Amino acid sequence: MNQRAVLEVIALDTEDAVAAQAGGADRLELVTDMAADGLTPPADTFAAIRAAVDIDLRVMLRLADGFAAGDTGLLVGVTRELRAAGADEFVLGFLDADGGPDLRAVERVVAELDGCRWTFHRAIDRAADRDALRRALAGLPGLDTYLTAGSADGVDTGLPVLLAEAARAGEPGYAQQILVGGGLRLDHLPVLLDAGVDAFHIGGAARPGGWATAVSARLVGEWRAVLDGEGFAPAALSRPVTGALPPYPRSSNSPIGGTPRRG
Repeated sequence: MNQRAVLEVIALDTEDAVAAQAGGADRLELVTDMAADGLTPPADTFAAIRAAVDIDLRVMLRLADGFAAGDTGLLVGVTRELRAAGADEFVLGFLDADGGPDLRAVERVVAELDGCRWTFHRAIDRAADRDALRRALAGLPGLDTYLTAGSADGVDTGLPVLLAEAARAGEPGYAQQILVGGGLRLDHLPVLLDAGVDAFHIGGAARPGGWATAVSARLVGEWRAVLDGEGFAPAALSRPVTGALPPYPRSSNSPIGGTPRRG
C-alpha cells in the first residue's frame, strides 16, 4: 500500500482522545452514551477534545438509539451548534421504516454541513439493500466513507461482503472509502489489507477493560504497528476483544456501554 492505512478510534472524552493520538490514531469518532451505541456529544465536549489533540475529529450526529432520524429539526439545531464550535467532519446515517435510506433526513442534515466530509455509519449493515442504499446516497456532497462490518453481526459474518465491496471500488456508489469496524480484530487485518481496504475503526478493542475503561495508548499502538507493517504480535492476535456492557458509566460526561455493533 502506498499510503498509510487510516486508524480511527472512538473517543468519549479528552482522556480517550489524548491516549488515542499518542498511540498513533489518525482520526477520532466522537460520541457519547455507548449504551445507546453512540450518540451526539455536547458541543463543549467537542471543543475540549479539539483543544487537546490535533488529529481529525468526526462527530456523531445521532440523537437516540436505533437508526431512525427522529426529530430532524432538533438534529439540525445540534448540527449547527457543532459547526459553530468548529466541527468540520461528521458521522451520520438514517434508515426509514422499510430499511432504506431516509433521504429526506440525510439530505436535510447534509445541507447544514455545507460540504464537510462525513461518514455514513453502520446503519448500512441494517439496510434492506446495501447496494441500493449506496446508489441512492452516491451524489451527496461530502460523503467520503462508509463505516461497516459487512453485517449487523460483525466482521466475522460480514467479511465476504466487505471483500466483495472492496473489489467494486470506483464503481457508482462504491467510490467512498470502506472503514471497517464492528467486532474487528487484529487477525482480520491481513485479508482486508490484501483486498485493498485501508481504513479501520476500533472502540472496545482500544480499551483494556472494555467500555468501563479509557482508551489505552498501548493498545492503539499495537493496531498502529500492525497497520504499518511491523508484524503481528502473537499475544495481540490471541487477545479477545472486550466490549461487555458495564453497569455504570465511568464519568457523568461519558456514559458507556458497549455492544459488538460499534467495534
